[in-house]
Amino acid sequence: MSRRNNALNDAELSIVRKSKQSYVEGFKEAFELFEKDCDLRNLRPYTIKYYWNEISAFLTHLSEQGISTTTLKPTHVTEEHIKENVILYMRNYKGSRVVSINTRLRALRAFFNFLYREKHIPTNPMANIKMLKDRKRVIPTFTKEQLNKLFRQPDLKTFTGVRDYTIMMLFLETGIRVNELTGLTLADIRWEDQLICIRNAKSYRERLVPMQKEMKNQLKKYVAIRSYVESDALFVTIDGTSLTRRGIQNRIEKFGVLAGIKGVRCSCHTFRHTFAKLSVQQGANIFELQAILGHTSMEIVKTYVNLFGTDVRESHKKFSPIKVLEKRDF
Repeated sequence: MSRRNNALNDAELSIVRKSKQSYVEGFKEAFELFEKDCDLRNLRPYTIKYYWNEISAFLTHLSEQGISTTTLKPTHVTEEHIKENVILYMRNYKGSRVVSINTRLRALRAFFNFLYREKHIPTNPMANIKMLKDRKRVIPTFTKEQLNKLFRQPDLKTFTGVRDYTIMMLFLETGIRVNELTGLTLADIRWEDQLICIRNAKSYRERLVPMQKEMKNQLKKYVAIRSYVESDALFVTIDGTSLTRRGIQNRIEKFGVLAGIKGVRCSCHTFRHTFAKLSVQQGANIFELQAILGHTSMEIVKTYVNLFGTDVRESHKKFSPIKVLEKRDF
């Protein structure tokens, strides 16, 4: 057998060069790759913006700690960076709540998981990082008195007043998310069946949400004064443009201030929690609630049932341990 030539020929060099791993150079390039992947997976623009905001904040916090983000590459980020420069820094120096830290960690996990999966980095700094434990807090909801105060705020002699009143009714009637509400069009209202088709759902699963006669009548009144506009959106501004998510949130917050609501954040999501509470108290079961709210997991729905269900409270009247105590005069 003849001795082979030690120098590789062009074909052999090509094989070697193809197998050589090339890692991503900087965070700008890394995020562009990540953003493209998000777009390919058809993630919502709001979700992509959330990733961008959290990763940008991560880099800003590194700079605040004297770590140069111009020389630091995604390949340089380690588990220690996440522990020391994210978790401990946010908790001890920024005074961030656990929910804020976990929000940052979720974004970084999605980002670095992608980079590692696609072989843009050699190791995954998020591989062993877990979400922080947080205390389960009581879910904030409106009281009946607060609801009545809120619904007295819109001026029903104006277009915006009727529109905002209808929006709040829809939040309370259906428990839909604000993004789902902004995505509604006239065609989504199934008048004959008294159903609303939710297409802009967080889970990407369309669902039909029931509405009762009073809600249907209110929607008809609103649609009648909405008349024809260029936008297909159900809820529009005076100029006929689609009402934005931020626009709706601002209106709800404003009504909360005018109504003097205290002790609970006046937000679109508080309406969702309130819908769940009132539904459970009126007898809705866990499966009905899951179908209407559009949750893919039962966990949050179980929380609503456990918190607001009347079964436990009624049973407690029977088994309350203090019944064994002798009565004393005071």
